[in-house]
Amino acid sequence: KNSMALSLYIGMEVVIAISSVIGNVMVVWAVKINKSLRDTTFCFIVSLALADIAVGALVIPLAITISIGLQTHFYSCLLVACTVLVLTQSSILALLAIAIDRYLRVKIPTSYKRVVTPRRAGLAVVLCWTVAFIVGLTPMLGWNNLWRLQQNGSISSDLIITCQFENVISMDYMVYFNFFGWVLPPLVLMLVIYAEIFYMIHKQLNKKKITSSHTDPNKYYDKELNLAKSLALVLFLFAVSWLPLHILNCITLFCPECQKPMFLIYIAILLTHGNSAVNPIVYAFRIKKFRSAFQKIWEQYFCCKDTPALEMQPSERKEIPNADPQQAAPPHKRCCQRNIWSKEESVLTTGFCNSSAEFFTGVPQHSGTTDPFQRRWTGIRNRQLEGMGGFHCK
Repeated sequence: KNSMALSLYIGMEVVIAISSVIGNVMVVWAVKINKSLRDTTFCFIVSLALADIAVGALVIPLAITISIGLQTHFYSCLLVACTVLVLTQSSILALLAIAIDRYLRVKIPTSYKRVVTPRRAGLAVVLCWTVAFIVGLTPMLGWNNLWRLQQNGSISSDLIITCQFENVISMDYMVYFNFFGWVLPPLVLMLVIYAEIFYMIHKQLNKKKITSSHTDPNKYYDKELNLAKSLALVLFLFAVSWLPLHILNCITLFCPECQKPMFLIYIAILLTHGNSAVNPIVYAFRIKKFRSAFQKIWEQYFCCKDTPALEMQPSERKEIPNADPQQAAPPHKRCCQRNIWSKEESVLTTGFCNSSAEFFTGVPQHSGTTDPFQRRWTGIRNRQLEGMGGFHCK
């Protein structure tokens, strides 16, 4: 049973790692290509995404290594555990920064841009990561289980141990310092902030009910309400993902004799790692700017994009009016075919497409031609235009 649970756990970790890296790279990419996403809130979202990328690319592979009972040096294992703590703390502080940013945007809308400048937002991100490193690396400074392991003879003189989180991290640190000091208070504070945000927005919207629903203040607060709901959902998912593991840590500290089923530990760990993969999904479904940016990335880089030009032979260049024999053919584009009946779209081939009536390549289209280049494009044109809609290039 344990081996089956371990295999299932490792398989799910791999899926989460891939999803987390791809999804959060898309988030960073979306902010890079979309200027409307380059405000202070999305600066903190990028910070959160970078932490989640590190979870998928670094923490999860290390967690899989730990799960198979690898024998390592005590401080190597401790460094792995501290890396997890740093990234977790950076995520919490990024969420807190986002909450404070949204609060200021609603509380002082007219002076918000003067107060929350890009420079101050950048300093806030640096501060969040600095605090995260201090909190997460505290066990490396001595608050760990080395002394306890040496006292009960559970570690050899060369400090080689079976690398597990509970073997190296003190539960006193995890519960009293980490959970009660740096996880629970920020979560409670964020809950209060979002409650205040929703209260202020609803209060402003109720004031404006006597005016047209299309006035600028109403539009502003409607937009803020929608974004606040999305970011509050991100906070809720974070809390749901991380609280079970911290509750298990409390049980370990306050009830050492209590048995914890291994599958519960695996589920709690998977929830914490899975949180890194869900945020991009929330952004895609809840925030229109992200949805548009993701769609643009897909269409521009994965669906229809510029491809290298086809090489043209000298005999082919001759037949193009006014063609420069020294000039290479212009770059071709991958064209999409739309079926007017099913409304489906698929990538066809490389070439030019000007309209629904003609598949134009710059070469005269004569059905009786013997030129292989011309026959190729004419054949494609004739086959694809039968019963189909037009072509379009992106």
